[in-house]
Amino acid sequence: MSRAPEDPLLACVESFFRDYLQRLRGASAHTVRAYRDTLRLLFIYLADTKDSTVANLRLNDLHVDAVAAFLTQLESDRANSIATRNCRRAAIRSFCKHLIRVDLPHAEQYQRILALPAKKCQQNLATYLEAAEVHAILDQPDCRTVLGQRDYGLLLFLYNTGARISEALTVCCADLHLTPPRQVRLHGKGKKDRLCPLWRDTAQALLRLPTVRDGAPGAFVFVNRQGQPLTRDGAAYLLQKYVVAAIPTAPTLQRRKITPHVLRHSCAVALLQSGVDVTVIRDYLGHASIATTSRYLTTNLQMKREALEAFWKRAGIEPTNAKPWQPSADLLAFLASL
Repeated sequence: MSRAPEDPLLACVESFFRDYLQRLRGASAHTVRAYRDTLRLLFIYLADTKDSTVANLRLNDLHVDAVAAFLTQLESDRANSIATRNCRRAAIRSFCKHLIRVDLPHAEQYQRILALPAKKCQQNLATYLEAAEVHAILDQPDCRTVLGQRDYGLLLFLYNTGARISEALTVCCADLHLTPPRQVRLHGKGKKDRLCPLWRDTAQALLRLPTVRDGAPGAFVFVNRQGQPLTRDGAAYLLQKYVVAAIPTAPTLQRRKITPHVLRHSCAVALLQSGVDVTVIRDYLGHASIATTSRYLTTNLQMKREALEAFWKRAGIEPTNAKPWQPSADLLAFLASL
């Protein structure tokens, strides 16, 4: 007969990650790491406030006031943004829902934590590049070298597909179909795959890469000098290098933070400007909700200008032969006398 665990908190944490997240929900490794980091920060905070150790924590220490103080501490001491604070709250809520299932006698304690509201935050407008700015960046890699061909292929691939950088860096040769119909299979968030069409130029750029031309089906397309998969930081460094190089020809790039995700936004805005329906863009980018895709409607100034001009013309507010107003001499004399 097995012994009951001495530390119920540890047993609940183990069942949360192993039984619930990984087995029942099939959560991705990224989700598991994010939830792990949140609970680690929470337990360290609770132990510090009690002047104790994490090993001595009990389920009774997990109460609403402590969790609320922890969320406040994230912003005040760790300088986390409101969005990060809300993400931490979501992880704690998931853990508390699991605790209700496995520790029903203390359900009221956990329900109070679940009642903690999310904090409202200002949603920043999505940053994007105009087509001319993207072309200026794409002109920078030296395609006479193997690394330059890789960099050009990666940047063009990101702009063509609107892929998240994590999706692009995990693309294997088996995911590519570089003959008509040219397409790529992207492995998105939530283990959701989608197919994206490829331009002819993108397919040709990928075919020039040794990893694609000579690689095995399971080989990664974008690799570093050592033949290892290119990292997110490596891709961000390459993009920033070419952004700096493109500033003389595209001065608007100066003093702007351009990340690989900005190319995803740029792809979405370009599709929107081309008249593609928002629902199609949602599927193209792999968004779970159309509300996420609709952000680009509020971001695109060019479409707003065109809409305003069309509205102004249709409304007919301005007379055809409008003459500028001129004040009369008597009016000017009156104003001068004041």
